[in-house]
Amino acid sequence: MDRLTRTWALLIGLTLATTALAAWDGRLAVPGLMLLAWAKARGILAGFLHLRNAPGWLAAFTLPLALWLAAIAALMAIR
Repeated sequence: MDRLTRTWALLIGLTLATTALAAWDGRLAVPGLMLLAWAKARGILAGFLHLRNAPGWLAAFTLPLALWLAAIAALMAIR
């Protein structure tokens, strides 16, 4: 199986996991949803946009995204 197909399969699995979290209470689901969103974004950036071959660019996109998603999860936790 080539990398593109593996990335696609990973995204399908992460989407199924996101759907499974829909039944959970919001406060319990948010950290998992944020983690899944980050993993999907990283999969798209690395696999489909081929940033895996440009590690500096991959980190430049995924680190701010991780901080943003962590901030959203923290705000949900204190709400």
